[in-house]
Order: sequence, then C-alpha cells, then structure tokens
Amino acid sequence: MKLFSVMCLAVAAIQLSIASAQDAVPHAGPDSEATLTYIHAAWNTLTRSMNDCNTLTDSKVNTTPVLYLPAEMPVPPEVAAVGQRCHVRIAALPRRIEKLGDVNPEELPAPGLLYLPNPYVVPGGRFNEMYGWDSYFILIGLEADHREALAKGIVDNFLFEIEHYGAVLNANRTYYLTRSQPPFLTSMIRAVYEDPASFAKTPEGRTEAKAWLDHAYTLAEKDYTTWTRPEHKAGATGLARYFDYGSGPVPEMADDSTYYPDVIRWLAAHSHEGGEGFLVKASELPDAAEAARLKLTSCDVHASVVCMKAWAAGYRLSRDFYLGDRAMRESGFDTGFRFGPFDGAANHFAPVCLNSLLFRYERDLEHLALLLGKPREATLWERRAKARYTAIQRYLWRPKEGVFADFDFVHARPSSYAYITSLYPLWAGIATREEARQMVSKLNLFERPGGLSTSNTRSGMQWDEPYGWAPTNWIAVDGLETMGFRVDAARIARDFDATVDAGFAQDGAIREKYNVVTGNTNVQVSAGYKTNEIGFGWTNAVYLKMKEILPQPDAANSN
Repeated sequence: MKLFSVMCLAVAAIQLSIASAQDAVPHAGPDSEATLTYIHAAWNTLTRSMNDCNTLTDSKVNTTPVLYLPAEMPVPPEVAAVGQRCHVRIAALPRRIEKLGDVNPEELPAPGLLYLPNPYVVPGGRFNEMYGWDSYFILIGLEADHREALAKGIVDNFLFEIEHYGAVLNANRTYYLTRSQPPFLTSMIRAVYEDPASFAKTPEGRTEAKAWLDHAYTLAEKDYTTWTRPEHKAGATGLARYFDYGSGPVPEMADDSTYYPDVIRWLAAHSHEGGEGFLVKASELPDAAEAARLKLTSCDVHASVVCMKAWAAGYRLSRDFYLGDRAMRESGFDTGFRFGPFDGAANHFAPVCLNSLLFRYERDLEHLALLLGKPREATLWERRAKARYTAIQRYLWRPKEGVFADFDFVHARPSSYAYITSLYPLWAGIATREEARQMVSKLNLFERPGGLSTSNTRSGMQWDEPYGWAPTNWIAVDGLETMGFRVDAARIARDFDATVDAGFAQDGAIREKYNVVTGNTNVQVSAGYKTNEIGFGWTNAVYLKMKEILPQPDAANSN
C-alpha cells in the first residue's frame, strides 16, 4: 500500500509513464454521432421484462431457469403463461421477507430470478438482471434520452423489492437476497419526481405524483434501516460499513472457478503484504471431521460447490476473508486492493463512498419529508445527517493530506490507499469549499489522458489503475461541476467521452470499463472478472450526461 504523501511524490513518475499515451488519446470522439446512435438503440436491447424468455437466463450459475415470486403473492396469469412459453418453473419463496437475510439462498432448491412487475434495463453481458447502483446511472441516462416511463418503472421495481424482498437488492436473483448495493434510491426517487415528464401536467397528474412520492418516501425509510442494523455499523464510529448477511464464497462466482484459488495462490506467495489471517491450512478433499471444522473457520464444503473448489497450495480462505469478500461485493467495487489484498478486509472499514451516499440519502429524505408536509420527520433526518457529517469529518477527513479516506475501524486507523471515492463528498454535499479545493489540487492522483482512473495502484484488478469506470467518473464530474470547478469537470467529461468514442470506433461496442491510460478498451485483468462486458448500461448513460457538461458548439463559437 502506498501512503498518500508517497503517492503525491510519485505523480510525476506516473505522468511520465503515460506521457506517450497522451498524444494517442483523442480529445474529441472520432464519431460521437455513431456512439449516440448506438446508445439510443441500446436501451431497447438492454430492456428486460418478465414476459421475455431472455430475462430468465443466467450465465453466472448456468442452471435451469426458475422464477420466484414473493411468498405472499399469487401467481399472475401472465406469469403462469410465461412459465409455459419459456419452459420455466414458477415457484414461491418459502416465507414473507422483511429484511435482508430472512431467506438464506442455500435453503432454496435452485437459484433463480426474483419477480419484478415492470420492465427494467440491465447492464449487459453476464449481468442480465436489474442492479442496485447500476440503475441510478442508467436512470439518469434514460431521462437524458427522454425515456421517462422506463425510468419511473425502474424505481417502482425498487419499491417492490423493498416491500417484498426486504431492501434494494444487489440485483434480482435469489443469491442476492443477503446484500444490497450502494444506496442511490433517494437520488432515483428525486430524479423521477422532479422530472416534469414523469407525470401528466394535469390536476390528476399532480395528485398521482404526490401519492407516488408519499409511497416512495415510506419505502425509502424502510430501505434506510438496512444501513443502520447492527451488522452494518462500523464499530463505534457512528458510520456504516458494507456487509452481506450470507457466509462463504458467493454462488455467482460459479462461472469463474479459478478466482478463489487464484486469490489463495497470491496470498500464499505474498504472506507479508496485508493478507494476514486470510488463509487456513486445509486439505483439498477434507474428511468429515475436517469439513466440520472448515464450516466454522472457512466455508461449508458440502453446501457449496464453489467452496469445495476454493482450494490451492494446501490452503483455503478464512471465514473472515469471505465476510470481507461479500462486503466488497455489496460495495460494487469488485475487485481491487483498496481494502487489503482482493478487498478481503472490506468489512473492517467505514468507507467514504457509503457514508457519503448515506449523508445524501438523509438529506434527500429531509427534503422529501418537507415536501410531504412532515416537518417533525424532516427535523429527525436533519439531525441524522448532521451526526453523520460530524462523524465523516472526524474519521474520514485527513486535514494534513487534504483528502477524504476510508477508515479501518478494527485497527483504528485511516487508509493510506488513494481511491477515486475520495471525491464522493463533493457530489454528496459534504466537502467544504476549502476541502473541495484541496481535493481538486490532487486530481492528478487519478486523472489520466482518458478520464479518471479508479486508483493509482496497479494491482491487476479491474477496480484499480489503469481502469476507469463510468459511475465514478460521473460522480467526480458532477461533484466538481456542483462545487464550481467547471473547467476541471468539462475537461474530464471530454476525455472520458473521447475514450468511449475511441473504443466504439475500434470495435463497435460500448464497454463496462476502459483503460484510461491508453484511452481505449485495452483491459487485461489478472484475477476476478477478466472480461469487459458489452452493453453497457451505465456507460451509455454517463456518456450522455457528460455531453451535458461539455460546452455546446454554438456557445463555444460565440465566445
């Protein structure tokens, strides 16, 4: 791990190493019109519904499709018809769900898709379901492209998830019933409600909008409690952490049988590089007695094929590593080295990203409560936001370095890992003007010719240098724009969209991630998700939103 101070000294070397790439990255897309045409058409390509047989397939687990309905919900006639037409088994969950973890995915006879009432947009590739944080970026792209009805339907699906599956889920598959994803729900609610095209401009439309907002506010309150449960508390800091209520390796890694063994081999070869306690000596084929011990110290080899195969070099992964691995997946940043090797200590940290999002969530609920004529509730949300703000400033702001950083509450120390999420407080409205100025002065930690890199550590993982992603680039750009750093925002927006254009010109597709050092789709990940999926929901959306940041040609010509 590099200290921020060391990183700052190393920036010049990093810039020199990418200088040759600078000239190769176009600052205006080779053909942005072609990219835009692709995006406009892609929304239909990426839209799924319960009436579509393609919705039910899942390459991650490669099993016969099953469609699960809430235990309290009768089978709608159209769903029964889909079961016959698509040769899919329709099943009910075993009981009503009130919160994450009420149903353990392992108790179901087979993994499957969770029913949602409205069409939704999937990311693309192997990600063929509606994801929690992806959908925020997809939604703002849909609204930018005047697809308001589809955007509202996505929010209604999340409200359905809270009501029937206990919270906003990582995605609507049964193996995600134990975790959520970064909390963008209130931002989505506001985006829909504040868009004049979401409801009819009539007295009836205004009445419908108010009723919808009231319903959404009530369910958002329930979703918020996910993040205040004891398991989601970051010790005594008053902050939150990521946490998954399941145990052992995640089932969705069944299609990458080498990932966990790769992790074990790396940890065994780098025993003094931050992975202490992540390995357990074990047999490849444990007998009954050893299997019983491993159930407590590692994972249940009899309950999970992924667990059984997670062995290499005489070791298995520890129970705590799997808790961290699952927490990392709730964060959406899977996989990097931000929370130790392979993010195996993610459950030990109060992250800047999560607590920034929760601060904004609390402020949003304060605003919505006032709109709904609930001043007492608004006061409570204001108090919660102020308490979180105080804790963020105490534990996550590092005044000497001038950065926001994750806090390891287990060891009572701030992280020294420079990460793009340090810019989230600009977007969330936490950073003061002076804090924002200091953060902007360190943009060169992440800024590359093709946009913002996730970190400046080359771990070989997809959420580290040299890779840049649409969501984190947008959060940074929107935060810079909001705080008044418009020149910086426009420069990054231009460079990121140019990278997307260059990639599209190369292979006629839009990808989930990009190499922002070379400004193209040259992605070579050493472990974890090694592919670069095509689609791609959030990249399509952010490309459109970046265009709104850039000066318009007419305006530029008039100056």
